[in-house]
Parts: sequence; structure tokens; C-alpha cells
Amino acid sequence: MPTTGVLVSHLERVDLARVAPDDRLGYADRSAAAAAADRDGARLAELATMLTANRTHALLVVLQGIDASGKDGAVRQVFSAVNPSGLRVTAFKEPTATELAHDFLWRAHAATPARGEIGIWNRSHYEDVLVPRVDRLVPKAVWRRRYQAINAFEEHLTNEGTLVVKCFLHVSQAEQERRLDERLADPHKTWKFSPADRAKREQWPEYREAYEALLSKTSTKHAPWHIIPADHPSVRNAAITSLLVQTLEGLAMTWPQAGG
Repeated sequence: MPTTGVLVSHLERVDLARVAPDDRLGYADRSAAAAAADRDGARLAELATMLTANRTHALLVVLQGIDASGKDGAVRQVFSAVNPSGLRVTAFKEPTATELAHDFLWRAHAATPARGEIGIWNRSHYEDVLVPRVDRLVPKAVWRRRYQAINAFEEHLTNEGTLVVKCFLHVSQAEQERRLDERLADPHKTWKFSPADRAKREQWPEYREAYEALLSKTSTKHAPWHIIPADHPSVRNAAITSLLVQTLEGLAMTWPQAGG
């Protein structure tokens, strides 16, 4: 039976080498995964509307992964059937001068979804325990204490009614290289390529170590991490869509009465 990826225990030390990025999660082939994603996508659209109608909870979907891991594709395809009026998509890029003048969670809190909304973060506050660590932008003591701040921030969100679903898109080094080459070869994708992508690729071991640390230190009972094999986009989409359906169905929502 297909699964939704690997759930990281809050007591677990993550070793990404033990998770196959090309795992098909029980789907026989691409068509089977795509069919499952379509079926669950229709259910996700219904649940998203119920979420908007009830306005008692919010859903925050965090998508993290290295360059070319498929974050943009997941945003585009997983939520394709959902009414966009109930979605709020935020792409976390290099911090602006204004953002740097505040604490590192300031821009994250400002982007959280309201009750009744689904917030989708393409990258997130986790960039602040990745880039500063790998590029040595701040002292070790600074980025290390951010793990605790992140856990407290996410616990606060869940206490206030936000469901936090965190997906790490786990792509192989070979597949990343293929996708970066594809960006350069396709005139419709060249705009997505940056010389920094190649430079970051040289830091693959450092980023892998940083990701293993954050997955281990910030997978909590209230906001666990899910490692999603991402070499096959159809499997990635099916896994994320199924996970979100299960999460929203856990609310046991009903349609509110007129005038309620």
C-alpha cells in the first residue's frame, strides 16, 4: 500500500543516506501515482473549502529542499484543484534589509496563514539554520539556538489552531544535476537558473549535514518532519497530497449551518 514518505520521530537522529530519494512509495508506476494525486487532489480541494467555511483552523505547509528538489512543481501541482482564494503562497528568498533589521522569525510570523487559509511556504524560516551555517554568516552559537526558537514558534502556532505540515523534498545528487542541466537547456526554464546554483552544488555535503541536523532537532510531536522522496515528481505529488488530506480529515470538519 502506498505511503506518504518517512515520518521523522521527535527522538530520531536523521541519516538521509538511509532514505532512498527514488523510492516510489508503493506506487506501481508514474500513472498510478498521478491517478492517486488526482483523486486526493479533488478531496483536498473539498477539505480546503471546508477549512475556509469553518475558519477554526489554518494549515501551514512548509516545503524545504535543496535547489531543484521540486518545490515550485509541488506548489503548482499539489494545489492545482484548490480554490486560490483560500491559498497564501510565500517564497522565502534572501532576506531584505528590513527583514535583517528584525529577529529571524519576524518575516515568518508575518506570513502565517489566517484561520480558514492554507499557507504554503516555498522555503521557510529553516533557511536561517541552513545558509548561515553552511556559509558561516553568523557564529555557531547563533544558528544553534535558533532550533529551540523555531520549535517554540511552531508550538505557538499549533496551540493557536494552525496545523503545521513540514515536507523535506529529498532529491538525489544525480537527479539535481539533471534538473539543473535541463534548466539551462530549456528556454522556458533558463530564468530559474543562477550561477549560485552550481556553487551551492559544491556544498552538497555541508548542506546535507545541515539538513540532517535540522530534521533531527526540529521534528517535534506538534510539528513533525516528513521526508518525501522527490526524484519522481509524480510520487512526490501523490505523497504530499495524501499527507495533506489525512491532516485535514483529522479535523473531522462538517459543513457549518447557514447563519452560523
